[in-house]
Amino acid sequence: MKRTHLPLNALRVYDAAARHLSFTRAADELAVTPAAVGQQIRALEDHLGVVLFRRTSKGLELTPEGTSGLEGLREGFLRFEESVQAMQAGQASDRYTIAAPREFYAQWLSARLADYQAKNPDVQFHLVANENADFTEANLDLAIRLVDGPGELEGLQLAPAERVIVAAPDAPETWIEWPGASLPEGAAAQIKAGNPGQALSSAIAGMGRTVLPGPLVAEAIAAGRLEVLDGPNESHRAYWLLAPLPQWRQKKVKALVSHLTDA
Repeated sequence: MKRTHLPLNALRVYDAAARHLSFTRAADELAVTPAAVGQQIRALEDHLGVVLFRRTSKGLELTPEGTSGLEGLREGFLRFEESVQAMQAGQASDRYTIAAPREFYAQWLSARLADYQAKNPDVQFHLVANENADFTEANLDLAIRLVDGPGELEGLQLAPAERVIVAAPDAPETWIEWPGASLPEGAAAQIKAGNPGQALSSAIAGMGRTVLPGPLVAEAIAAGRLEVLDGPNESHRAYWLLAPLPQWRQKKVKALVSHLTDA
């Protein structure tokens, strides 16, 4: 069934004017002018084809037509409020769907999510391996991507934009390449990895040297599995925490973002 177009703003003005029986007090409540209230009421009367208010010597009063619609209208506004509260309650839930690169999850994100879960035992995480997944199709709350900025999304940079050249101790002087890697001029790759995670594993295995984002190699360097051959140097790409504006505004997303950026 086709639904009738409802002039919701005018109906809200009508409700306020009916409660106060005063255009001036209704205008104060709605933070508009009395003239604007009068215009909305006249437009609503024209739309409905009835007179809602009349002026008497005692002031403003509702007509029988104006009175007859009030109860249902106010019940409708109450349902609107309940619906909004229900949507907000859903946003405040403890379930997160996060897309992140496998290697970044293993080296950086997992420990921080574990800490957040320890502080919030009821939290649930659904992890998506494809960091470039569509937010709507995958129902994502957040994504982490190695990019040069947030673009059209809202976001925060999670770690410094830097890269290092690393290799395992005694590794051969061969190069490991991956899409997005910037090898030194004249360097020819003998190993072509599909992503930074494969390049990291190849370097730790002693297969050669590679250029990787600083956050990915910090743990391996600290453990002595990799050595820094050059850097850290500034990079144009960094790991960004991203979401469209509606998700970014959710209470649950704000809480997790605050934890990840403060950790």
